[in-house]
Amino acid sequence: PNLFAIFIGIVLGLVLGSIPFAFPGMSMPVKLGIAGGPIIVGLIMGAFGPRMHLSIYMSRSANLMLRQLGLTLYLAGLGLSAGEGFFATVFTAEGLKWVIMSLALAIVPVLLTAFVAGKIFKTSYADNVGMLCGAMANPFALDFADPDGEGEDPAVAYATVYPASIFLRIISAQIIMLIFL
Repeated sequence: PNLFAIFIGIVLGLVLGSIPFAFPGMSMPVKLGIAGGPIIVGLIMGAFGPRMHLSIYMSRSANLMLRQLGLTLYLAGLGLSAGEGFFATVFTAEGLKWVIMSLALAIVPVLLTAFVAGKIFKTSYADNVGMLCGAMANPFALDFADPDGEGEDPAVAYATVYPASIFLRIISAQIIMLIFL
């Protein structure tokens, strides 16, 4: 892979993610963070990189390698910080309120996506499953979306929905925290 382009994209994404955006009526600004900034910059680099003579091509094997590395680092970081004080926090009235809000944030977008895609836009099964995986931000479910591995439809639908889903989750979580805190 072209590591220079990847490095530039990550650095620019981290810079964009650290910029606070103020909304009227909110006491604190909202940030895209270390997830939203690189996603936005990646989309921009994918669209405009070739026009600026920035080589963003990556072989399939390098793409899969970096994807697995990213998921491994994400899950390792998540596991290291999730355990301490989990049960003491969840089994309180305040903790239960946060659990219910997080379940709503996880389930409502998925059900809404499934209903709109299936009933209104009449998408195929593969596209619908890929969009649901993207709405859930769950790349592991893609392995079960196309068990025979014949088509790329679920992965393409996943890649289409995932950036918008992550962006909305980052912004909506911060707005909910600002409203209820």
